[in-house]
Amino acid sequence: MEPIYATGMAAKLRSQWDRDAGLGQNHNAVKFLGQDYESLKAQCQQTRSLFEDHLFPASASSLGFNELGPRSSKTHGVRWMRPTEICTRPQFIVDGATRTDICQGALGDCWLLAAIASLTLNDDLLHRVVPHGQSFDGGYVGIFHFQFWQFGEWLDVVIDDRLPVKDGKLLFVHSAEGGEFWSALLEKAYAKLNGCYEALSGGSTSEGFEDFTGGVTEMYELKKAPADLFSIIGRAIERGSLLGCSIDITSKFDMEAVTFKKLVKGHAYSVTGVEEVVYRGNMTKLVRIRNPWGEVEWTGCPDRCFILTNRSEDGEFWMSFSDFLREFTRLEICNLTADALQASQVKKWSTSLYQGEWRRGSTAGGCRNFPATFWINPQFKVTLKHPDSPGQSDCSFLVALMQKDRRKKRREGQDMETIGFAIYEVREQISGLTHLKFVHLKREFFLTNASSARSELFINLREVSSRFRLPAGEYIIVPSTFEPQKEADFVLRVFSEKPANSESHTSRKRKQFILRTQSLCCVSLCTDKDLKTDGFGKESCRSMINLMDTDGSGKLGLTEFHVLWEKIKRYLQIFRDHDVDKSGTMSSYEMRRALEAAGFKLNNHLFQLIILRYTEEDLSVDFDNFVTCLVRLETMFKTFTTLDTDADGFISLTFFQVSLQFTYMNTSTHCKHTHTHTKQVER
Repeated sequence: MEPIYATGMAAKLRSQWDRDAGLGQNHNAVKFLGQDYESLKAQCQQTRSLFEDHLFPASASSLGFNELGPRSSKTHGVRWMRPTEICTRPQFIVDGATRTDICQGALGDCWLLAAIASLTLNDDLLHRVVPHGQSFDGGYVGIFHFQFWQFGEWLDVVIDDRLPVKDGKLLFVHSAEGGEFWSALLEKAYAKLNGCYEALSGGSTSEGFEDFTGGVTEMYELKKAPADLFSIIGRAIERGSLLGCSIDITSKFDMEAVTFKKLVKGHAYSVTGVEEVVYRGNMTKLVRIRNPWGEVEWTGCPDRCFILTNRSEDGEFWMSFSDFLREFTRLEICNLTADALQASQVKKWSTSLYQGEWRRGSTAGGCRNFPATFWINPQFKVTLKHPDSPGQSDCSFLVALMQKDRRKKRREGQDMETIGFAIYEVREQISGLTHLKFVHLKREFFLTNASSARSELFINLREVSSRFRLPAGEYIIVPSTFEPQKEADFVLRVFSEKPANSESHTSRKRKQFILRTQSLCCVSLCTDKDLKTDGFGKESCRSMINLMDTDGSGKLGLTEFHVLWEKIKRYLQIFRDHDVDKSGTMSSYEMRRALEAAGFKLNNHLFQLIILRYTEEDLSVDFDNFVTCLVRLETMFKTFTTLDTDADGFISLTFFQVSLQFTYMNTSTHCKHTHTHTKQVER
């Protein structure tokens, strides 16, 4: 008996149900790699054993692949030890999580540690990532878990507590307290999420910010800082936003270079506070900076540091705001919710999130410098209907384009692609067409229309985001890599001041797979001269893909296609065995016997409907229709079995879910901080 699995439609429907019920939200995170913390912990308690995570083993593969690879001097002599083996009385958190708990080790992930340091400023925010109830006391079995936001949903990541140790000390992040381990375990969980520890080397603080909050980051170039930046920083800190700053490097020789005043280039710092105080009779603006190395470095105007009584020697220091603007290059502010996006006042923003992909030969068109292929990129329509305030025509919105899973691909020699986006207004002469969901603007449109807005840069960061104000109307967002034929998956997020309608435009991928399936099947059937068939039509091929598309991606791999081909061969044999008169077609009598042989027992009413649907004018069923019928029956049976979770023979569907099922079955379109460099796009 064949295993029961979810078809693509059922997988999508099941996924939609789960997410409608809250799966993927912080309070109901998706279990990463299917590991359930509570059940694994209970199992270890029952067997009185310490948890060992075989999905992220205590081995060289979990450390890295190059600088932290098996033959690296950095990993020579590394042992994996539990905190209970490192010290006599390990603690998870001592007197609350603080910024002094995070000290950098032998891994270049200062960007991540800067984000963690900012996280400790807000207990509610911290415990969304570091769940309560974890300790080395009663019930300890060597298992911990943490939660991270990833590309639209929260994931719960389970780890064991074996940590890499060299020369008797933790190799990577550690606490200044020595016996406190929450930060080291958090780093390990994040390493597991990204494939290994080395995958965390180098990055932008904003990446950590967003993975800890699900928020959206905006960047400020401090040489072009807005006049009210100090108040923007103050309000952001009051709202619990996460802030990071850094000094750009201009060459590889600048990396970790120390400035005249002891600040480190290419190094990520946290901004943890602001104050305005009276100094020598004048109001002086101060900014508090945290260095995750755990050392005080800033030597500029040290007397100002004594203005505030809470000066410390733990890597946190104060500097004047004017020095901050002069010495640092970039500030990153991660707004925790869409409500915090407006700098001057709290407003309600509407959020939309869309998954997309660039694929070589079909949807990877490159930027506008490549007019021949730019138009094939995925397209997303945004309708701005409501101006920000009465009497105005402009609507505020923010677009954030994020490439997915690039750190995991470092082991394969891949890194961040250079990405950006352009926004085009849909003119009146074609706006009437855009109510059709699958309109895809062609090359001629982009050759004759300039963009209304665009991302400020094409850059090799995980996310590019920009805020815009445009008149009410319909717009097309075209995300792309800088060069054509670069493959990646991405998430596009649109935050609008007022509700805005957004939707994805046409993807031709499913059509390509339909044509490929159609061609291969037809070539094979040409050898069967006794079959009366015109070959598989698009409808038949579409049904086949729906049956075999187990993940809802809209495509079939070689293995899936092989399984499909074996099914077709089986259907062909059933057809031959029950075509008693060898006419090359099925009569209604032969059809009923054939369906029973295929495993489908149908009542009279359903069989009558099948005859009406799949027979020709002479009431015969050719091989094309026979296969289509069997494929659809199998798809529906498996879909029902998947959705009938309590196996009572009944399922309940909403109108939306019925519509989703009908659409999936009957439509032909299915959508599916190191060195950074920027590139110029033609205007």
